[in-house]
Amino acid sequence: MANQTKKFLYINRRAPYGTVYALEGLETVLIGAAFEQDVSMAFMDDGVFQLKDHQDSGETGMKNFSPTYRALGDYEVTKLYVERESLEARGLRPEDLMALTYEDEDDDYKEKPSIHIVSSAELADILEIQDVIFNF
Repeated sequence: MANQTKKFLYINRRAPYGTVYALEGLETVLIGAAFEQDVSMAFMDDGVFQLKDHQDSGETGMKNFSPTYRALGDYEVTKLYVERESLEARGLRPEDLMALTYEDEDDDYKEKPSIHIVSSAELADILEIQDVIFNF
């Protein structure tokens, strides 16, 4: 029997600051990716704020960990799905998000975007093909 790589999807539904869920979710993703899991992330509800560019966590008393998202490409986490309806409901546009990229070694190391804006229907299809789903 061939050893097939399982697909792991980490769903992020909470704002980046105020609780530890967002930071712990990101740390869990990095650990999973370090063990060469097929990791992807989905951002919906207030989780879309995790990818907002120019975050200021000063008033929360928590460290701004958003620069860590830039390391995801180095861990081959290149599929970040952002639910379009969640963005729109919070007054955000795709250009309000960080410009996260990765180097595609199969395409002469060309830089490609990691963030993919998807509809809730497309996200449902993505969820359907996962082997393991974690919610944060």
